[in-house]
Amino acid sequence: MKHLFVTGTDTGIGKTITSAWLCKHWQADYWKPVQSGLEGGSDSEWIARLSGRAVHPELYRLTQPLSPHQAADIDGVKIQLTDFALPTAERLVVEGAGGCLVPLNWRDTMLDLMKHLGSCALLVARSGLGTINHTCLSLQALKSAGVPVLGVVMVGETNPANREAIEHFGEVPVLAELPVFSELKEQALEEYAMPERLVRALDSL
Repeated sequence: MKHLFVTGTDTGIGKTITSAWLCKHWQADYWKPVQSGLEGGSDSEWIARLSGRAVHPELYRLTQPLSPHQAADIDGVKIQLTDFALPTAERLVVEGAGGCLVPLNWRDTMLDLMKHLGSCALLVARSGLGTINHTCLSLQALKSAGVPVLGVVMVGETNPANREAIEHFGEVPVLAELPVFSELKEQALEEYAMPERLVRALDSL
């Protein structure tokens, strides 16, 4: 089974849209191990509508839109790293909660989950001012933890200077650049083709 762990430089960075786009074009299933916040619909529900692909149920569904460790405390839930196991699929996109150092509990972070699952990470970053620092810090954390990094997806208005700096200082390729879609519909994601460099990277998994 081929799988990819989508993480980000921050929350609200575009991980879910990137995940839906990947599921659509890579023909992959989707799994969100931990959902924090249920009001307004879950990320899994969004992915099902936007990609049309199979969605595997979350292991933990937490009511509050907070870091998993905090949301779990409020709900009286104990998140255990050993409880996580990849669902069966030919191809699978796994979406984390927030960034790579977001706590799962008072001991483990998203980095630990990636290592536990044996994942390769795809880092989603915004394209604008400030992204070089946030992206390179996240890449440094991933590499220091021994998590392999496939590359970066930048979301927002195209910024060649920031892309070049991330590739130079982060020492990873920017595999795709996604716009902020004016209409968030399945057709819009379908019409935005996956770049060849991303296709080749995914084939290498």
